[in-house]
Amino acid sequence: MSHSLELLIAKLNDATRRAAEQAVVLCKQRGHHEVDLEHIFLALLAQPANDLILLCRHAGVSLEGLREDLEAELQRETRHSMRPPVFSVHVPVLLEQAWLMASLASPQGRIRSGHLLLAWMTEPTLAQLAVQTSARLRQFPLAELKHHLAELTSASPEAVFEVPAATARAGEPLHESVREGAREGSAGVAQPARTPALDQFTTNLTERARAGQLDPVIGRDAEIRQAMDILLRRRQNNPILTGEAGVGKTAVVEGLALRIAAGDVPQVLQSVAIHVLDMGLLQAGASVKGEFENRLKNVIGEVRQSPHPIILFIDEAHTLIGAGGPAGGGDAANLLKPALARGELRTIAATTWSEYKQHVEKDAALARRFQVIKVEEPSEPVAAAMLRGMAPLMAQHFGVQLLDEAITEAVRLSARYISGRQLPDKAVSVLDTACARVALGQRSTPARIEDTRRSLAQIDAESQALQRELAAGVHLALEGAHLASHPSAHPASHAARLDALGMQRMDLQARLQADEARWHLEQQAVQDILALRQRAEQHAGGLSEAERAELQGLQARLAALQRGGQEGVQGGAQGGAHADAPASPLVPLQVDAQVVADIVSSWTGIPLGKMVQDEVAAARGLSAALQARVIGQDHALEAIAQRVRTAFAGLEDPCKPRGVFLFVGPSGVGKTETALALADSLYGGERNLITINMSEYQEAHSVSGLKGSPPGYVGYGQGGVLTEAVRRKPYSVLLLDEVEKAHPDVLEMFFQVFDKGRMDDAEGREIDFRHTLIILTSNAGSQQIMQACFAQDEAVGGTVMKAPEAMPDADTLAEGLRPVLYKTFKPAFVGRTKVVPYYPLHDDVLAEVIRLKLERIASRVQAQHQAEFAYDEALIDTVLARCTEVDTGARAVDHILNGSLLPAVADHVLARMAQGGRLQRIHVGTDAQGDFTFQVD
Repeated sequence: MSHSLELLIAKLNDATRRAAEQAVVLCKQRGHHEVDLEHIFLALLAQPANDLILLCRHAGVSLEGLREDLEAELQRETRHSMRPPVFSVHVPVLLEQAWLMASLASPQGRIRSGHLLLAWMTEPTLAQLAVQTSARLRQFPLAELKHHLAELTSASPEAVFEVPAATARAGEPLHESVREGAREGSAGVAQPARTPALDQFTTNLTERARAGQLDPVIGRDAEIRQAMDILLRRRQNNPILTGEAGVGKTAVVEGLALRIAAGDVPQVLQSVAIHVLDMGLLQAGASVKGEFENRLKNVIGEVRQSPHPIILFIDEAHTLIGAGGPAGGGDAANLLKPALARGELRTIAATTWSEYKQHVEKDAALARRFQVIKVEEPSEPVAAAMLRGMAPLMAQHFGVQLLDEAITEAVRLSARYISGRQLPDKAVSVLDTACARVALGQRSTPARIEDTRRSLAQIDAESQALQRELAAGVHLALEGAHLASHPSAHPASHAARLDALGMQRMDLQARLQADEARWHLEQQAVQDILALRQRAEQHAGGLSEAERAELQGLQARLAALQRGGQEGVQGGAQGGAHADAPASPLVPLQVDAQVVADIVSSWTGIPLGKMVQDEVAAARGLSAALQARVIGQDHALEAIAQRVRTAFAGLEDPCKPRGVFLFVGPSGVGKTETALALADSLYGGERNLITINMSEYQEAHSVSGLKGSPPGYVGYGQGGVLTEAVRRKPYSVLLLDEVEKAHPDVLEMFFQVFDKGRMDDAEGREIDFRHTLIILTSNAGSQQIMQACFAQDEAVGGTVMKAPEAMPDADTLAEGLRPVLYKTFKPAFVGRTKVVPYYPLHDDVLAEVIRLKLERIASRVQAQHQAEFAYDEALIDTVLARCTEVDTGARAVDHILNGSLLPAVADHVLARMAQGGRLQRIHVGTDAQGDFTFQVD
């Protein structure tokens, strides 16, 4: 909205402002894109009485007939616009002309509906449109309206607040005499509204609640009751709502407004009106010194003098500091302080906790005038209840069916995988996007078909370019050495590429035909199902037996279509091209859990399968999943899996983290790999692993780096490395690496985390660790583990690793390590963890690790070059023979593969690419000297 249009709308009186708001609502309901004059005048005709209705009766214009003409004009508008409505180009013209008439009648007057009608009929462009809309408008006597508008509308309710103050009878409130004068039909000169500053700079939230323009508020009953307790005080009756962005601070105020509108508040609050103060509008254009202060003083004065109590709501209250003047001087905060202290001005403020501490709390005089109400992030069940209250309006807005499973899944997935935002805000965003996607999918071409069409267009463009080059003989200029350096420019290469493009085009064309046939069938089935469901909702008795059977048949057919089976494109595709059709629907039927999961997957990049997997199933299969990635540590993995299964079953203390493990053992045996595997198996991917190198916290004062700098120090308000990471990703694995190198005072900070699952950061925010799996790794006790796992062998004249069956029991080894660990850590620290020892790796285990890493290399070669990577079994023995350092474990394997094997493979791959040939297969072997050999095809 332009600034000039905002100013014109600010000149509307109460009746025309309500009509403008109702016109926007009407535009949204009808699915129109522009709010036009017909919407505004229909909204005016819907009011019980105003200037327009009086003038219609005076001119003999049928109100019902005029409504029908306006409705008929709106029927011609385009429907089902997904964009937010905007005002048409005719609205500013109408308001400018009406304001000109209103200002001529009174310099401080407001735009009334009579001015709007007169502007519609007299402005040349609008007048032509008016008579095209309704011929009844010709009945208005324009000359009489221009000269006697005030007299003709003197009995209108719009004249009530424009009677001069002098007409108030002695001893009688002004508003009572004004109403009496209006009932007697007395005429007077138009005067300014009683509350011009409030009308211009605030919005009546209670009126919006009565008009049904606010969403229902659920789950904030305690905060609303607390706000009412504070508002009913005699002095310092000003609550300030603090909480993270998106937790619903504004919703608490809207909930209070809804209760006031419904009469569900104490008697003393039932006549209260909540006005939202627009600080931006208050400062806009106040460039002259003193203008801002004057505006704010007028607002405060009108609130004090209002016949009914008014509560001001100031969102982003920290903007009061320094608004309109230097902080501590003539800014808005200091202008409000006297009225706030005396209880003359009741105010509800809202700001984030960090902004409150940074701005408001520093001003003790301002802070003491407010009572803090902490608005915490709701739990998942409460957030789901909040969304259920909004779901009907959301489904009605988009015209889709919204299932309850979509609500619960939106809350669960957003809480787990979307970081940096709070519930319920992020769940609302997910659900809103899911509804928009389903609505779009039901009314537009599927993305799969659009992508196929674009791919065909790209193939056609490339084919035409190659054909032009062949026809122009471009290849004749590329001879000799230049031709050798550009082998792809040879005409044979052009012809081969054209053949390949032709094959691709045939495949894409077949897929497109199959998808289009399936799309039309799905679209028809979805429309039929939705029609039957709508019929069932409209009839109290539901569907008949025949209709119910028809609905079941349609749903079964749609399921078959969306599975891409033979039923899906029967008679609509050629040659079985549908065989590879995806399981995802081309036309979504409803907003369900699958759509929500797809939205979260597209936002976060986490594979869809990992998000929708059952958490219980993941916990039950955790041991097998870990053993597939970590070789040779089955005892440790089973101990971890047992503890995790207990936590996921809800049998552990719910106030503690999911698990606290201390991994001890030599380097390169799988401790870090276990943490990665846990993050991937339990929390949807390795990106949900938080790694903190504790060797960086060897000084006592470095604890501030983990939880944030204290007040007065550099970095205060920016959060700590640990607390910010867990706050943003509460569902994650926390890896504290090399924990033995941290200062003992730093480790003591974790006692409360291990016991209570919570920690307060430097700003006083409570960080929740209850959904976090904490892993600590240490090399302490590595020497004792090596001694326990090796035995003296006189045959070789040294020590050799014991056979697997001769290895010490894991529990026995863990108990034997405790005296050693007590020398490094405090007993209270070790006692709060589950000690898990890791054994050194046998040769057969290292061989499995080598094979696993070679398979990963093969996967990368296949993904990057679509080529096969093969190797001899002797290669594993060669790499194993080079792993001579027992203490490094599997790290030696990485060193050999990354330092010797992969560079040689890269040289052969680049050489083949330089020759212009296609890489098909790489085979790696070894010769008699143990060197790598390569065969590239």
